Amino acid sequence: MQRPPIVSLQAWEATRRELLVKEKSQMRAHDALAAERRRMPWMAVEQAYAFEGPKGRASLLDLFEGRRQLVVYRAFFEPGVFGWPDHACRGCSLGADQVAHLAHLNARDTTLVYASRAPQADIARLKAKMGWDMPWYTITDSFDADFGVDEWHGHNVFLRDGEQVFRTYFINNRGDEAMGTTWSYLDLTPLGRQEVWEDSPEGYPQTPTYKWWNWHDNYTAEASPDPKWVSVSDAGEAAFRKLETSGKA
Repeated sequence: MQRPPIVSLQAWEATRRELLVKEKSQMRAHDALAAERRRMPWMAVEQAYAFEGPKGRASLLDLFEGRRQLVVYRAFFEPGVFGWPDHACRGCSLGADQVAHLAHLNARDTTLVYASRAPQADIARLKAKMGWDMPWYTITDSFDADFGVDEWHGHNVFLRDGEQVFRTYFINNRGDEAMGTTWSYLDLTPLGRQEVWEDSPEGYPQTPTYKWWNWHDNYTAEASPDPKWVSVSDAGEAAFRKLETSGKA
């Protein structure tokens, strides 16, 4: 392996600052793209799709689990897929290993589910073996073909308004590689992270930055932000903004 140049601390910091300018530009472009995504038109879902879940028959509306937003990942685990019946597709399995704790997504009124054509008994066995906790449903109809995931993996994003469901976004191929964090999922959704700094359409739900963050086992117990956390997060945000203004962050 050919090594890059070995330099002093001062030269290393100077190079890092040059890259930081580009990284900040990329981050802001990502934020702008997410803002544009939140303004995408919606497509009404008119067909009544049916799935099988751990508790039996479920509609697409049931997959929301009462929340407003839904992200459905089509994972390949079924007869004919490499790895069956012991494993799901290697790529889908790597993605499943990346999924963050779902309590944080749920706190933003968002549900993530996986869907495959394997029977529920096989899905339950696979989840137990691999240590996965996400809700995982069995596709029973044309859902995969209708939403572009019958031959390849992908994430479909939906929003419900009462009983009406809308498709709001879709990402697949290399776009799936970075999925798994709370932020990667929320940035795909029509409501976004729902924090005040975001550029969102008028009337979209937004709360103060950082204040909703919580331990994953404490969202139910703590209905409103803890005053001490508000103070700590305010101080942290102020320090970050100061660094950003000075060009050191």
